[in-house]
Amino acid sequence: MLVLLPPSEGKASSGRGAPLKLEPLSLPGLGDARAAVLDELVELCAGDEDKAREVLGLSEGLRGEVAKNAELRTAGARPAGEIYTGVLYDALDLASLDAAAKKRATRSLLVFSGLWGAVRVNDRIPSYRCSMGVKLPGLGALGAHWRAPMAEVLPEVAGDGLVLDLRSSAYAAAWKPKGEVADRTATVRVLHAPTRKVVSHFNKATKGRIVRSLLTAGIAPKGPAELVEALRDLGYEVEVEAPAKAGKAWTLDVLVAEIH
Repeated sequence: MLVLLPPSEGKASSGRGAPLKLEPLSLPGLGDARAAVLDELVELCAGDEDKAREVLGLSEGLRGEVAKNAELRTAGARPAGEIYTGVLYDALDLASLDAAAKKRATRSLLVFSGLWGAVRVNDRIPSYRCSMGVKLPGLGALGAHWRAPMAEVLPEVAGDGLVLDLRSSAYAAAWKPKGEVADRTATVRVLHAPTRKVVSHFNKATKGRIVRSLLTAGIAPKGPAELVEALRDLGYEVEVEAPAKAGKAWTLDVLVAEIH
């Protein structure tokens, strides 16, 4: 099973660990694309602060993020699972998983990123600010920048099991499963059952809980149909929309009665 996650906008501090090394990061086929984004982001943020803030879409209150990006090469690095915070990651709560579930998380979770492309939760990275929606002056839109290298690398990473896609639309644009990989891909929406509406906070929280439930139970479905059965066994209310033709992902709606 491969689980595709969005990053979090807010991140924990880098701390005092050893600085970033690109070479040991997972998915080495993304290395050149990572280096290109890192080089331009550091150069941008080491120059005109106001221009950098405009490019990154940062408010005045987030001006400090520019200086942080300028120091990415020397800042301490920590496991990505400790860097990413926010509602989804609070609900997932990687730190409290038992040893077996943590091993499953290391194998199966892949966090998408405007800066790194995608990383495993044990990859050591510094705290940064660069969303997939950013358009860097030299590289252009990051979603487009990542499409070609992702198309080369991700099909192999997906293996032959389920691909559980929990990314937001901006990050989903960087890689869209195709062909037989799409046939075993499931995307998930979390809906407030009484209204059938998506509400951002509990959408993220429930996705975090779903991943935690699967990791804790040691369940690794081979495809979307098995995932539906597994989630129902774990107590989730799931509605399914199977694709009309081959080469399309399944859509699963998880219904939640209470917003929390």
